[in-house]
Amino acid sequence: MRVHVTELINGDRLSNDTFNNYGLHVLSKGTVLNNQDISRLFQHQMDYIDIDERASEETEGRTLESTINPKWLPTVQPLYENAVKSFEGLFTKANLQGKVDVEEVTSIFQPLLSNLQMERDVVSMLLLLNSKDDYTYQHSVQVGMLSYYLATWVGYSNEEAVRIGNAGFLHDIGKCRIEESILNKPGKLTDEEYEEVKRHTVYGHEIISDSLDEPFVAIGALQHHERNDGTGYPQGLKGDEIHPVSKIIAVVDIYSAMISQRVYQQKRDLLFVLKELYQLSFKELDPYTTHTFIKHMMPNFIGKRIELVGGESGIIVMTHPTEFFRPLIQIGEEFIDMAIEREYEIQQVYI
Repeated sequence: MRVHVTELINGDRLSNDTFNNYGLHVLSKGTVLNNQDISRLFQHQMDYIDIDERASEETEGRTLESTINPKWLPTVQPLYENAVKSFEGLFTKANLQGKVDVEEVTSIFQPLLSNLQMERDVVSMLLLLNSKDDYTYQHSVQVGMLSYYLATWVGYSNEEAVRIGNAGFLHDIGKCRIEESILNKPGKLTDEEYEEVKRHTVYGHEIISDSLDEPFVAIGALQHHERNDGTGYPQGLKGDEIHPVSKIIAVVDIYSAMISQRVYQQKRDLLFVLKELYQLSFKELDPYTTHTFIKHMMPNFIGKRIELVGGESGIIVMTHPTEFFRPLIQIGEEFIDMAIEREYEIQQVYI
């Protein structure tokens, strides 16, 4: 069957090789389309595409529904939940023994890392797996996952990215020495309490240094609150004084914290969070690392429903490589390039 590129949905299978107007091969026959593939067809200015017959033609209105395709969920969710639950035990042992067991870390986190490549829609994945319970443990698992992804995006090999994922997984292990009443305090911390919380970076460095022969893992725990402009802690490092792995963990640590619902914070709109990261990249966070994260996260919003500031609803059709937050959107039958038509603003994204 032949459909316009705007009518493609996740799961459509190409019945022919596709070529753009210059004869360049874009996608192969038999490709099962996902959000990134559909975006690629848009970028090559394709019009009509040949796809295999769909199992059901009841597609009217489906473009305005969530594009989450959780075929991976039965496999990944148990691994995620086990990692969160097991991290609690790791946390307790680290407090009692002052060390973490390398083999235990591998057995908890490696099965999850091995399955992360099953799903490229990181935004939807985190939302489906995220809950408001066990923030400290869940946050560590999320930062480990996102550190792995971001490490691959900035150019590390898969083997290196796995090790960086482990660094993210253990980045907050020093919090095991902080009283729970302080960690989960719903109100504002006193100056003394805040100073104690800041020590979790030093505690984590000590625990990991005594446990693993992986210096940068310990450095990740020590430096993930350092900031490019020198306003971070515990050492007030600047720019290149901060280890590249610590810069990765810093970005995803903030992202995970901001999308999470905690006793003292409601989770925020995901696009808003990325905009906040973008603003931080001009002062506190490493620009290259932050922009790489945003650039790779934004295509996950393709196909997601949006509400504009004026109240109109639509769908994100394609993202812009440099104007991260001004995508091509569809409202009814109309297509609007927000990079050109600057009066439009996205109020909220629905996942």
